[in-house]
Amino acid sequence: MTITIHSTEHPDAQVLSQLGEALSEFNASDVGPSGRRALAVFAYGPDDELAAGLYGYTAWGWLYIQWLWVREAQRGQGLAARLIATAECEASARACHGAWIDTFSPVALRLYQRLGYAVFGTLENFPPGRCRSFLKKPLTNRETETLPTERHSKPQA
Repeated sequence: MTITIHSTEHPDAQVLSQLGEALSEFNASDVGPSGRRALAVFAYGPDDELAAGLYGYTAWGWLYIQWLWVREAQRGQGLAARLIATAECEASARACHGAWIDTFSPVALRLYQRLGYAVFGTLENFPPGRCRSFLKKPLTNRETETLPTERHSKPQA
């Protein structure tokens, strides 16, 4: 059997899907099903434009916050902390015991640490001149906690 190796910056979506499914099947047989579920939290301003958002997923009892963004005009007002708290509350309701996030922003790093996240690893010069930090936080059962939210979905036009 001859194996060929191909490298590309434009992978075929069907091949990526096949790769993801194969890895998921392997992981499920190795450690059990992940129970992976997407989790998104959005904040809208009075003009109904996106003011901030968080996206990640829960799997194997952990919340992973993949993206967190706050519009410049809303920064420094506690909005990121509210989004994270909302995601953590939902993750706890999903029986997650921990959360993790990574960043190379010194400002975000300080925020996460203020919110109880602790650095468990770093990559120097990723990107060049910065340090990428990986942080984790144990989650308590916050399922019954009520968080102030104005909406649970994007406003309808």
